Amino acid sequence: MPWLELSLTIRSEQQPRVEEALDDLGALSVTLQDADAETPDEQAIFEPGVGELPLWPTITLNALFDAGTDRRGLSEALGELLPWLEPDQMLYHDVADEDWERAWMDQFKPMAFGRRLWIYPWNIEPPQDDDSVVVRLDPGLAFGSGTHPTTALCLEWLDGQDLAGKTLIDYGCGSGILAIAALKLGVSSAVGVDNDPQALTASADNAERNEVADRLALFLPDDLEAEPAEVFIANILAGPLGELAPIFAAAAKPGAPFAISGILKGQEDELLQRYAEWFEDLRVDTREDWVRISGKRR
Repeated sequence: MPWLELSLTIRSEQQPRVEEALDDLGALSVTLQDADAETPDEQAIFEPGVGELPLWPTITLNALFDAGTDRRGLSEALGELLPWLEPDQMLYHDVADEDWERAWMDQFKPMAFGRRLWIYPWNIEPPQDDDSVVVRLDPGLAFGSGTHPTTALCLEWLDGQDLAGKTLIDYGCGSGILAIAALKLGVSSAVGVDNDPQALTASADNAERNEVADRLALFLPDDLEAEPAEVFIANILAGPLGELAPIFAAAAKPGAPFAISGILKGQEDELLQRYAEWFEDLRVDTREDWVRISGKRR
Protein backbone atom coordinates (compact mmCIF):
# COMPACT_ATOMS: atom_id res chain seq x y z
CA MET A 1 0.00 0.00 0.00
CA PRO A 2 1.20 3.61 -0.59
CA TRP A 3 1.95 6.00 2.23
CA LEU A 4 1.79 9.68 3.09
CA GLU A 5 5.00 11.26 4.35
CA LEU A 6 5.05 14.54 6.26
CA SER A 7 8.40 16.33 6.48
CA LEU A 8 8.95 19.03 9.10
CA THR A 9 12.03 21.23 9.38
CA ILE A 10 12.50 22.24 13.01
CA ARG A 11 15.12 23.11 15.61
CA SER A 12 16.58 20.15 17.47
CA GLU A 13 15.23 21.28 20.85
CA GLN A 14 11.70 21.16 19.39
CA GLN A 15 12.05 17.49 18.38
CA PRO A 16 10.67 15.77 21.52
CA ARG A 17 7.44 17.81 21.51
CA VAL A 18 6.95 17.45 17.74
CA GLU A 19 7.54 13.72 17.86
CA GLU A 20 5.07 13.38 20.72
CA ALA A 21 2.44 15.29 18.73
CA LEU A 22 2.99 13.15 15.64
CA ASP A 23 2.70 10.01 17.70
CA ASP A 24 -0.58 11.27 19.17
CA LEU A 25 -1.86 11.84 15.62
CA GLY A 26 -1.08 8.29 14.50
CA ALA A 27 2.35 8.48 12.84
CA LEU A 28 3.52 4.99 11.89
CA SER A 29 7.21 5.89 12.01
CA VAL A 30 9.44 8.91 12.59
CA THR A 31 13.02 9.40 11.36
CA LEU A 32 15.39 12.35 11.74
CA GLN A 33 17.89 13.80 9.29
CA ASP A 34 20.37 16.67 9.24
CA ALA A 35 18.47 19.52 7.55
CA ASP A 36 21.72 21.35 6.75
CA ALA A 37 23.48 18.45 4.98
CA GLU A 38 24.68 19.54 1.56
CA THR A 39 24.27 16.16 -0.15
CA PRO A 40 22.01 13.12 0.36
CA ASP A 41 25.06 11.05 1.35
CA GLU A 42 25.60 13.34 4.34
CA GLN A 43 22.02 13.00 5.57
CA ALA A 44 22.71 10.32 8.14
CA ILE A 45 19.57 9.03 9.81
CA PHE A 46 19.64 9.19 13.59
CA GLU A 47 17.43 7.55 16.20
CA PRO A 48 18.04 9.32 19.54
CA GLY A 49 17.80 7.46 22.80
CA VAL A 50 15.41 8.41 25.57
CA GLY A 51 16.06 11.98 26.65
CA GLU A 52 18.72 12.58 24.00
CA LEU A 53 18.61 15.39 21.44
CA PRO A 54 19.72 15.02 17.81
CA LEU A 55 23.25 15.89 16.85
CA TRP A 56 22.25 18.70 14.50
CA PRO A 57 20.91 22.18 15.31
CA THR A 58 18.28 21.95 12.56
CA ILE A 59 16.60 18.68 11.66
CA THR A 60 14.20 17.34 9.09
CA LEU A 61 11.71 15.08 10.80
CA ASN A 62 9.93 12.63 8.48
CA ALA A 63 6.70 11.03 9.68
CA LEU A 64 4.89 8.27 7.80
CA PHE A 65 1.08 8.00 7.80
CA ASP A 66 -1.49 5.84 6.03
CA ALA A 67 -2.14 7.07 2.48
CA GLY A 68 -5.76 7.94 3.30
CA THR A 69 -4.83 10.40 6.04
CA ASP A 70 -6.51 13.79 5.56
CA ARG A 71 -3.70 16.30 4.97
CA ARG A 72 -5.74 19.36 5.88
CA GLY A 73 -7.03 17.73 9.03
CA LEU A 74 -3.53 16.62 9.98
CA SER A 75 -2.15 20.13 9.42
CA GLU A 76 -4.93 21.69 11.49
CA ALA A 77 -4.41 19.21 14.31
CA LEU A 78 -0.66 19.88 14.32
CA GLY A 79 -1.38 23.60 14.38
CA GLU A 80 -3.46 23.14 17.53
CA LEU A 81 -0.86 20.95 19.24
CA LEU A 82 2.10 23.05 18.07
CA PRO A 83 0.92 26.67 17.74
CA TRP A 84 4.39 27.90 16.78
CA LEU A 85 4.54 25.59 13.73
CA GLU A 86 4.27 27.52 10.46
CA PRO A 87 2.58 26.09 7.33
CA ASP A 88 5.79 26.43 5.29
CA GLN A 89 7.52 24.06 7.74
CA MET A 90 5.22 21.22 6.63
CA LEU A 91 5.75 19.39 3.35
CA TYR A 92 3.73 16.37 2.20
CA HIS A 93 4.84 13.59 -0.16
CA ASP A 94 3.08 10.58 -1.61
CA VAL A 95 5.32 7.58 -1.05
CA ALA A 96 4.95 4.47 -3.19
CA ASP A 97 5.00 1.10 -1.51
CA GLU A 98 8.28 -0.71 -2.04
CA ASP A 99 10.74 -2.98 -0.34
CA TRP A 100 12.76 -0.35 1.53
CA GLU A 101 15.55 -2.70 2.57
CA ARG A 102 16.09 -3.92 -0.97
CA ALA A 103 16.01 -0.34 -2.32
CA TRP A 104 18.70 0.52 0.22
CA MET A 105 20.75 -2.49 -0.83
CA ASP A 106 20.68 -1.29 -4.43
CA GLN A 107 22.57 1.82 -3.28
CA PHE A 108 25.05 -0.02 -1.04
CA LYS A 109 28.32 -0.92 -2.79
CA PRO A 110 31.38 -2.88 -1.55
CA MET A 111 33.72 -0.79 0.59
CA ALA A 112 37.30 -1.34 1.78
CA PHE A 113 38.53 -0.41 5.27
CA GLY A 114 42.19 -0.59 6.15
CA ARG A 115 44.49 -3.14 4.58
CA ARG A 116 42.26 -6.17 4.09
CA LEU A 117 38.74 -5.62 5.45
CA TRP A 118 35.81 -5.34 3.02
CA ILE A 119 32.12 -4.79 3.69
CA TYR A 120 29.83 -6.27 1.01
CA PRO A 121 26.07 -6.03 0.66
CA TRP A 122 24.47 -9.42 0.88
CA ASN A 123 23.25 -9.27 -2.73
CA ILE A 124 26.75 -8.95 -4.26
CA GLU A 125 29.08 -11.95 -4.43
CA PRO A 126 32.64 -11.04 -3.36
CA PRO A 127 35.62 -12.24 -5.40
CA GLN A 128 37.59 -15.19 -4.09
CA ASP A 129 40.62 -13.42 -2.64
CA ASP A 130 42.54 -15.16 0.13
CA ASP A 131 44.00 -11.87 1.37
CA SER A 132 40.65 -10.16 1.91
CA VAL A 133 38.42 -10.39 4.97
CA VAL A 134 34.83 -9.97 3.85
CA VAL A 135 31.81 -9.10 5.98
CA ARG A 136 28.50 -9.54 4.14
CA LEU A 137 25.84 -7.27 5.52
CA ASP A 138 22.12 -6.68 5.49
CA PRO A 139 21.43 -3.97 8.09
CA GLY A 140 17.69 -4.65 8.19
CA LEU A 141 16.03 -2.41 10.77
CA ALA A 142 19.23 -1.34 12.54
CA PHE A 143 21.92 1.17 11.72
CA GLY A 144 25.49 0.46 10.71
CA SER A 145 26.62 -0.20 7.15
CA GLY A 146 30.11 1.28 7.09
CA THR A 147 28.98 4.31 5.08
CA HIS A 148 29.01 6.69 8.05
CA PRO A 149 32.42 8.17 9.01
CA THR A 150 32.21 6.92 12.60
CA THR A 151 31.66 3.33 11.47
CA ALA A 152 34.47 3.67 8.93
CA LEU A 153 36.83 4.96 11.63
CA CYS A 154 36.01 1.96 13.82
CA LEU A 155 36.39 -0.57 11.01
CA GLU A 156 39.78 0.85 10.03
CA TRP A 157 40.89 0.71 13.66
CA LEU A 158 39.85 -2.95 13.93
CA ASP A 159 41.71 -3.80 10.73
CA GLY A 160 44.88 -2.37 12.26
CA GLN A 161 44.70 -4.36 15.50
CA ASP A 162 46.15 -7.74 16.39
CA LEU A 163 42.88 -9.47 17.26
CA ALA A 164 43.86 -13.13 16.93
CA GLY A 165 42.38 -15.21 19.73
CA LYS A 166 41.13 -12.24 21.77
CA THR A 167 37.71 -11.44 23.21
CA LEU A 168 35.85 -8.27 22.29
CA ILE A 169 32.89 -6.19 23.49
CA ASP A 170 31.06 -4.00 20.96
CA TYR A 171 28.83 -1.54 22.83
CA GLY A 172 26.08 -0.10 20.65
CA CYS A 173 26.36 -2.91 18.11
CA GLY A 174 23.57 -1.77 15.75
CA SER A 175 23.72 -4.07 12.74
CA GLY A 176 26.57 -6.04 14.33
CA ILE A 177 29.03 -4.78 11.76
CA LEU A 178 31.92 -4.08 14.17
CA ALA A 179 31.63 -7.27 16.21
CA ILE A 180 31.26 -9.40 13.07
CA ALA A 181 34.21 -7.68 11.40
CA ALA A 182 36.30 -8.34 14.52
CA LEU A 183 35.30 -12.01 14.49
CA LYS A 184 36.26 -12.32 10.83
CA LEU A 185 39.56 -10.58 11.61
CA GLY A 186 40.47 -13.17 14.25
CA VAL A 187 38.65 -12.44 17.51
CA SER A 188 37.80 -15.71 19.24
CA SER A 189 34.49 -14.49 20.69
CA ALA A 190 32.55 -11.23 20.84
CA VAL A 191 29.75 -9.66 22.82
CA GLY A 192 27.37 -7.16 21.23
CA VAL A 193 25.34 -4.76 23.38
CA ASP A 194 22.51 -2.49 22.22
CA ASN A 195 19.47 -0.89 23.83
CA ASP A 196 17.33 -1.58 20.73
CA PRO A 197 15.97 -5.15 20.42
CA GLN A 198 15.76 -4.66 16.64
CA ALA A 199 19.50 -4.06 16.60
CA LEU A 200 20.10 -7.36 18.39
CA THR A 201 17.88 -9.11 15.85
CA ALA A 202 19.76 -7.54 12.93
CA SER A 203 23.10 -8.43 14.55
CA ALA A 204 22.04 -12.04 15.03
CA ASP A 205 20.86 -12.29 11.41
CA ASN A 206 24.08 -10.79 10.06
CA ALA A 207 26.17 -13.06 12.27
CA GLU A 208 24.35 -16.07 10.83
CA ARG A 209 25.03 -14.86 7.29
CA ASN A 210 28.72 -14.52 8.09
CA GLU A 211 28.88 -17.90 9.87
CA VAL A 212 30.02 -16.43 13.20
CA ALA A 213 26.78 -16.63 15.18
CA ASP A 214 28.18 -19.31 17.49
CA ARG A 215 30.87 -16.84 18.65
CA LEU A 216 28.69 -13.75 19.11
CA ALA A 217 26.61 -13.22 22.28
CA LEU A 218 24.06 -10.40 22.24
CA PHE A 219 22.60 -8.49 25.20
CA LEU A 220 20.50 -5.52 26.15
CA PRO A 221 22.54 -3.29 28.50
CA ASP A 222 20.67 -4.36 31.64
CA ASP A 223 21.11 -8.03 30.75
CA LEU A 224 24.81 -7.90 29.97
CA GLU A 225 26.69 -10.92 31.26
CA ALA A 226 30.31 -10.87 30.18
CA GLU A 227 33.78 -10.94 31.63
CA PRO A 228 36.05 -7.96 30.90
CA ALA A 229 37.21 -8.20 27.27
CA GLU A 230 40.65 -8.02 25.72
CA VAL A 231 39.40 -5.49 23.14
CA PHE A 232 36.66 -2.89 23.61
CA ILE A 233 34.88 -0.74 21.02
CA ALA A 234 31.86 1.56 21.20
CA ASN A 235 30.31 3.62 18.40
CA ILE A 236 27.46 5.58 19.96
CA LEU A 237 27.27 9.32 20.87
CA ALA A 238 29.42 11.67 22.90
CA GLY A 239 26.89 12.09 25.72
CA PRO A 240 26.48 8.37 26.45
CA LEU A 241 30.20 7.82 25.90
CA GLY A 242 30.90 10.22 28.76
CA GLU A 243 28.25 8.76 31.04
CA LEU A 244 29.25 5.14 30.39
CA ALA A 245 33.03 5.61 30.75
CA PRO A 246 33.21 3.81 34.15
CA ILE A 247 31.17 0.90 32.77
CA PHE A 248 33.43 0.71 29.72
CA ALA A 249 36.51 0.76 31.95
CA ALA A 250 35.12 -2.18 33.93
CA ALA A 251 34.41 -4.01 30.66
CA ALA A 252 38.02 -3.81 29.43
CA LYS A 253 40.90 -5.88 30.79
CA PRO A 254 44.12 -4.09 31.81
CA GLY A 255 46.11 -3.35 28.66
CA ALA A 256 43.11 -3.90 26.39
CA PRO A 257 43.07 -1.69 23.29
CA PHE A 258 39.89 0.35 22.98
CA ALA A 259 38.25 2.73 20.52
CA ILE A 260 35.21 4.97 20.88
CA SER A 261 33.48 6.98 18.17
CA GLY A 262 30.25 8.80 17.41
CA ILE A 263 32.03 11.99 18.48
CA LEU A 264 31.74 15.29 16.63
CA LYS A 265 34.77 17.55 16.32
CA GLY A 266 34.82 19.81 19.34
CA GLN A 267 33.49 17.13 21.69
CA GLU A 268 36.75 15.20 22.02
CA ASP A 269 38.54 17.31 24.66
CA GLU A 270 35.99 16.62 27.36
CA LEU A 271 36.01 12.92 26.56
CA LEU A 272 39.81 12.79 26.57
CA GLN A 273 39.81 14.20 30.10
CA ARG A 274 37.06 11.82 31.15
CA TYR A 275 38.71 8.69 29.78
CA ALA A 276 42.21 9.56 31.01
CA GLU A 277 41.14 8.34 34.45
CA TRP A 278 40.99 4.74 33.20
CA PHE A 279 42.74 4.68 29.81
CA GLU A 280 46.17 5.72 28.54
CA ASP A 281 48.06 6.34 25.27
CA LEU A 282 45.01 8.26 24.07
CA ARG A 283 45.00 9.51 20.50
CA VAL A 284 42.50 11.25 18.25
CA ASP A 285 41.78 10.43 14.62
CA THR A 286 39.27 12.23 12.44
CA ARG A 287 37.24 11.74 9.29
CA GLU A 288 35.18 14.62 7.96
CA ASP A 289 33.54 16.15 11.07
CA TRP A 290 33.81 12.99 13.18
CA VAL A 291 36.34 11.79 15.73
CA ARG A 292 37.63 8.47 17.03
CA ILE A 293 39.47 8.24 20.33
CA SER A 294 41.61 5.17 20.93
CA GLY A 295 44.13 3.94 23.46
CA LYS A 296 44.39 1.15 26.00
CA ARG A 297 43.08 0.28 29.45
CA ARG A 298 45.42 1.20 32.28
